[in-house]
Amino acid sequence: MDACLSSEQQPRPLEEAPSPPDDKALHTDGTSRPPGDSNEIEASLRSLQKFVPTNYASYTQEYYRFVGKKIVIQESIESYGAVVWPGAMVLCQYLEEHTEELSLRGAKILEIGAGPGLVSIVASILGAQVTATDLPDVLGNLQYNLLKNTLNCTTYLPEVKELVWGEGLEQSFPKSTLSYDYVLASDVVYHHYFLDKLLATMAYLCQPGTVLLWANKFRFSTDYEFLDKFKQVFDTTLLAESQESSIKLFKGILKWD
Repeated sequence: MDACLSSEQQPRPLEEAPSPPDDKALHTDGTSRPPGDSNEIEASLRSLQKFVPTNYASYTQEYYRFVGKKIVIQESIESYGAVVWPGAMVLCQYLEEHTEELSLRGAKILEIGAGPGLVSIVASILGAQVTATDLPDVLGNLQYNLLKNTLNCTTYLPEVKELVWGEGLEQSFPKSTLSYDYVLASDVVYHHYFLDKLLATMAYLCQPGTVLLWANKFRFSTDYEFLDKFKQVFDTTLLAESQESSIKLFKGILKWD
Protein backbone atom coordinates (compact mmCIF):
# COMPACT_ATOMS: atom_id res chain seq x y z
CA MET A 1 0.00 0.00 0.00
CA ASP A 2 2.78 2.43 0.94
CA ALA A 3 4.20 2.22 -2.58
CA CYS A 4 1.11 3.98 -3.86
CA LEU A 5 1.06 6.75 -1.30
CA SER A 6 3.26 9.76 -0.65
CA SER A 7 3.11 13.04 1.23
CA GLU A 8 2.81 15.02 -2.02
CA GLN A 9 -0.88 15.75 -1.55
CA GLN A 10 -1.28 19.23 -2.97
CA PRO A 11 -4.69 20.79 -3.64
CA ARG A 12 -5.56 21.21 -7.32
CA PRO A 13 -8.17 23.09 -9.33
CA LEU A 14 -11.31 21.05 -10.00
CA GLU A 15 -10.36 20.30 -13.60
CA GLU A 16 -6.59 20.14 -13.62
CA ALA A 17 -5.08 18.92 -16.89
CA PRO A 18 -3.54 15.42 -16.78
CA SER A 19 0.18 15.21 -16.05
CA PRO A 20 2.34 14.82 -19.16
CA PRO A 21 3.75 11.33 -19.80
CA ASP A 22 7.30 10.50 -18.78
CA ASP A 23 9.83 9.22 -21.28
CA LYS A 24 10.39 6.11 -19.17
CA ALA A 25 7.94 3.24 -18.75
CA LEU A 26 5.91 3.29 -15.52
CA HIS A 27 5.79 0.56 -12.94
CA THR A 28 2.39 0.02 -11.31
CA ASP A 29 3.61 1.86 -8.20
CA GLY A 30 4.25 5.03 -10.24
CA THR A 31 8.04 4.68 -10.32
CA SER A 32 10.08 4.49 -13.48
CA ARG A 33 11.78 1.33 -14.66
CA PRO A 34 13.76 0.31 -17.74
CA PRO A 35 11.62 0.29 -20.91
CA GLY A 36 12.61 -3.32 -21.60
CA ASP A 37 10.41 -4.51 -18.73
CA SER A 38 7.20 -2.98 -20.09
CA ASN A 39 6.30 -5.99 -22.24
CA GLU A 40 6.62 -8.30 -19.25
CA ILE A 41 4.30 -6.03 -17.23
CA GLU A 42 1.73 -5.98 -20.01
CA ALA A 43 1.85 -9.76 -20.37
CA SER A 44 1.33 -10.21 -16.64
CA LEU A 45 -1.63 -7.85 -16.62
CA ARG A 46 -3.25 -9.58 -19.59
CA SER A 47 -2.86 -13.01 -18.00
CA LEU A 48 -4.78 -11.87 -14.92
CA GLN A 49 -7.73 -10.46 -16.85
CA LYS A 50 -11.10 -12.14 -16.69
CA PHE A 51 -12.56 -9.85 -19.36
CA VAL A 52 -11.12 -9.07 -22.79
CA PRO A 53 -10.98 -5.35 -23.76
CA THR A 54 -13.04 -4.34 -26.77
CA ASN A 55 -10.79 -3.95 -29.80
CA TYR A 56 -11.08 -0.20 -30.28
CA ALA A 57 -8.76 1.35 -32.85
CA SER A 58 -8.23 4.60 -30.95
CA TYR A 59 -6.91 3.59 -27.53
CA THR A 60 -4.65 6.21 -25.97
CA GLN A 61 -2.75 6.40 -22.68
CA GLU A 62 -3.86 9.30 -20.48
CA TYR A 63 -2.14 10.37 -17.27
CA TYR A 64 -3.66 11.61 -14.01
CA ARG A 65 -2.23 12.29 -10.55
CA PHE A 66 -4.04 11.67 -7.29
CA VAL A 67 -2.76 10.77 -3.82
CA GLY A 68 0.78 11.49 -5.00
CA LYS A 69 0.59 8.72 -7.59
CA LYS A 70 0.66 8.92 -11.36
CA ILE A 71 -2.28 6.92 -12.71
CA VAL A 72 -2.17 5.62 -16.27
CA ILE A 73 -5.57 5.13 -17.91
CA GLN A 74 -6.19 3.45 -21.25
CA GLU A 75 -9.01 5.41 -22.91
CA SER A 76 -10.85 5.45 -26.23
CA ILE A 77 -13.15 8.09 -27.68
CA GLU A 78 -15.05 5.30 -29.44
CA SER A 79 -17.08 4.62 -26.28
CA TYR A 80 -18.62 6.80 -23.58
CA GLY A 81 -17.55 4.08 -21.15
CA ALA A 82 -13.88 4.26 -22.09
CA VAL A 83 -13.32 7.98 -21.36
CA VAL A 84 -12.71 9.82 -18.08
CA TRP A 85 -15.41 12.49 -17.76
CA PRO A 86 -15.19 15.72 -15.69
CA GLY A 87 -17.38 14.46 -12.84
CA ALA A 88 -14.91 11.65 -12.17
CA MET A 89 -12.10 14.17 -11.63
CA VAL A 90 -14.18 16.09 -9.09
CA LEU A 91 -15.20 12.93 -7.25
CA CYS A 92 -11.58 11.72 -7.10
CA GLN A 93 -10.47 15.06 -5.70
CA TYR A 94 -13.20 14.93 -3.06
CA LEU A 95 -12.24 11.40 -2.00
CA GLU A 96 -8.59 12.39 -1.74
CA GLU A 97 -9.24 15.53 0.28
CA HIS A 98 -11.76 13.87 2.67
CA THR A 99 -10.21 10.43 3.12
CA GLU A 100 -10.07 10.54 6.92
CA GLU A 101 -13.47 12.18 7.26
CA LEU A 102 -15.04 9.49 5.04
CA SER A 103 -13.12 6.66 6.77
CA LEU A 104 -12.23 5.18 3.39
CA ARG A 105 -9.56 2.79 4.63
CA GLY A 106 -11.27 -0.61 4.67
CA ALA A 107 -14.63 0.82 3.54
CA LYS A 108 -16.72 -1.25 1.15
CA ILE A 109 -17.44 0.71 -2.01
CA LEU A 110 -19.36 0.01 -5.21
CA GLU A 111 -18.97 2.29 -8.22
CA ILE A 112 -21.83 2.53 -10.73
CA GLY A 113 -20.73 3.19 -14.31
CA ALA A 114 -17.03 2.95 -13.51
CA GLY A 115 -16.01 3.48 -17.16
CA PRO A 116 -12.21 3.32 -17.51
CA GLY A 117 -11.90 3.10 -13.74
CA LEU A 118 -10.24 6.29 -12.44
CA VAL A 119 -12.58 6.73 -9.44
CA SER A 120 -12.30 3.07 -8.44
CA ILE A 121 -8.51 3.25 -8.74
CA VAL A 122 -8.30 6.30 -6.49
CA ALA A 123 -10.67 4.74 -3.93
CA SER A 124 -8.55 1.57 -3.95
CA ILE A 125 -5.31 3.52 -3.45
CA LEU A 126 -6.98 5.24 -0.51
CA GLY A 127 -7.53 1.83 1.10
CA ALA A 128 -11.11 0.95 0.19
CA GLN A 129 -12.49 -2.45 -0.85
CA VAL A 130 -13.89 -1.58 -4.28
CA THR A 131 -16.33 -3.26 -6.63
CA ALA A 132 -16.28 -1.49 -10.02
CA THR A 133 -19.31 -2.07 -12.26
CA ASP A 134 -20.33 -1.20 -15.79
CA LEU A 135 -21.81 -2.62 -19.00
CA PRO A 136 -20.25 -5.78 -20.51
CA ASP A 137 -18.52 -4.06 -23.44
CA VAL A 138 -16.27 -1.89 -21.24
CA LEU A 139 -15.39 -4.41 -18.51
CA GLY A 140 -12.22 -5.57 -20.23
CA ASN A 141 -10.72 -2.10 -20.43
CA LEU A 142 -11.97 -1.31 -16.91
CA GLN A 143 -10.30 -4.38 -15.43
CA TYR A 144 -7.09 -3.74 -17.37
CA ASN A 145 -6.83 -0.20 -15.97
CA LEU A 146 -7.61 -1.36 -12.44
CA LEU A 147 -4.93 -4.05 -12.54
CA LYS A 148 -2.37 -1.74 -14.11
CA ASN A 149 -2.73 0.82 -11.34
CA THR A 150 -3.51 -1.25 -8.22
CA LEU A 151 -1.80 -4.64 -8.59
CA ASN A 152 0.71 -5.18 -5.76
CA CYS A 153 0.30 -1.65 -4.42
CA THR A 154 -3.12 -1.55 -2.76
CA THR A 155 -4.44 -3.37 0.28
CA TYR A 156 -7.43 -4.72 -1.65
CA LEU A 157 -7.48 -5.60 -5.34
CA PRO A 158 -10.64 -4.10 -6.90
CA GLU A 159 -13.34 -6.46 -8.14
CA VAL A 160 -15.03 -5.98 -11.53
CA LYS A 161 -18.66 -6.97 -12.05
CA GLU A 162 -21.22 -6.50 -14.79
CA LEU A 163 -24.12 -4.23 -13.88
CA VAL A 164 -26.90 -3.38 -16.31
CA TRP A 165 -29.05 -0.77 -14.61
CA GLY A 166 -32.39 -2.14 -13.49
CA GLU A 167 -31.76 -5.67 -14.74
CA GLY A 168 -30.97 -8.83 -12.78
CA LEU A 169 -30.15 -6.93 -9.62
CA GLU A 170 -31.31 -9.59 -7.19
CA GLN A 171 -29.41 -12.29 -9.08
CA SER A 172 -26.13 -10.36 -9.34
CA PHE A 173 -26.38 -8.36 -6.11
CA PRO A 174 -28.67 -10.21 -3.66
CA LYS A 175 -30.19 -7.88 -1.07
CA SER A 176 -29.09 -10.25 1.68
CA THR A 177 -25.42 -9.68 0.79
CA LEU A 178 -25.42 -5.90 0.25
CA SER A 179 -23.26 -4.07 2.77
CA TYR A 180 -21.70 -1.12 0.95
CA ASP A 181 -20.54 1.86 2.95
CA TYR A 182 -20.47 4.00 -0.19
CA VAL A 183 -21.98 3.88 -3.66
CA LEU A 184 -20.11 6.15 -6.08
CA ALA A 185 -21.26 7.53 -9.42
CA SER A 186 -19.88 10.19 -11.75
CA ASP A 187 -21.34 11.55 -14.99
CA VAL A 188 -23.82 8.69 -15.23
CA VAL A 189 -26.61 11.18 -16.00
CA TYR A 190 -26.64 12.52 -19.55
CA HIS A 191 -28.91 12.23 -22.59
CA HIS A 192 -29.89 8.56 -22.48
CA TYR A 193 -33.10 6.57 -21.97
CA PHE A 194 -32.24 4.66 -18.80
CA LEU A 195 -32.48 7.35 -16.15
CA ASP A 196 -35.39 5.73 -14.30
CA LYS A 197 -33.50 2.42 -14.24
CA LEU A 198 -30.40 4.23 -13.01
CA LEU A 199 -32.30 5.79 -10.11
CA ALA A 200 -33.89 2.45 -9.24
CA THR A 201 -30.45 0.83 -9.26
CA MET A 202 -29.00 3.52 -7.03
CA ALA A 203 -31.81 2.99 -4.51
CA TYR A 204 -31.53 -0.79 -4.69
CA LEU A 205 -27.82 -0.82 -3.86
CA CYS A 206 -28.19 1.39 -0.79
CA GLN A 207 -28.85 -0.05 2.66
CA PRO A 208 -29.30 1.84 5.95
CA GLY A 209 -26.00 3.61 6.51
CA THR A 210 -24.93 3.60 2.84
CA VAL A 211 -23.79 6.98 1.52
CA LEU A 212 -24.17 7.69 -2.18
CA LEU A 213 -21.73 10.20 -3.68
CA TRP A 214 -22.77 11.39 -7.14
CA ALA A 215 -20.80 13.92 -9.21
CA ASN A 216 -22.16 15.14 -12.53
CA LYS A 217 -21.67 17.81 -15.13
CA PHE A 218 -25.12 19.28 -15.75
CA ARG A 219 -25.64 19.75 -19.48
CA PHE A 220 -29.33 19.24 -20.28
CA SER A 221 -32.73 19.94 -18.76
CA THR A 222 -33.16 16.18 -18.32
CA ASP A 223 -30.20 16.22 -15.91
CA TYR A 224 -32.09 18.59 -13.63
CA GLU A 225 -35.25 16.53 -14.01
CA PHE A 226 -33.28 13.51 -12.80
CA LEU A 227 -31.98 15.56 -9.87
CA ASP A 228 -35.56 16.39 -8.85
CA LYS A 229 -36.45 12.68 -8.85
CA PHE A 230 -33.20 11.88 -7.01
CA LYS A 231 -34.19 14.27 -4.23
CA GLN A 232 -37.52 12.47 -3.86
CA VAL A 233 -35.71 9.20 -3.17
CA PHE A 234 -32.61 10.43 -1.31
CA ASP A 235 -32.02 12.98 1.42
CA THR A 236 -29.68 15.15 -0.63
CA THR A 237 -26.81 17.45 0.30
CA LEU A 238 -24.80 19.52 -2.20
CA LEU A 239 -21.15 18.97 -1.23
CA ALA A 240 -19.38 20.92 -3.96
CA GLU A 241 -20.22 22.95 -7.02
CA SER A 242 -18.31 24.58 -9.86
CA GLN A 243 -20.31 27.38 -11.48
CA GLU A 244 -17.79 27.61 -14.30
CA SER A 245 -17.90 23.94 -15.31
CA SER A 246 -21.49 23.19 -14.15
CA ILE A 247 -20.25 20.21 -12.12
CA LYS A 248 -22.09 19.39 -8.91
CA LEU A 249 -21.27 16.80 -6.25
CA PHE A 250 -24.10 15.44 -4.13
CA LYS A 251 -24.34 13.24 -1.07
CA GLY A 252 -27.45 11.08 -0.95
CA ILE A 253 -28.91 9.01 1.90
CA LEU A 254 -31.79 6.76 0.91
CA LYS A 255 -35.10 7.76 2.47
CA TRP A 256 -36.71 4.95 4.47
CA ASP A 257 -40.43 4.67 5.21
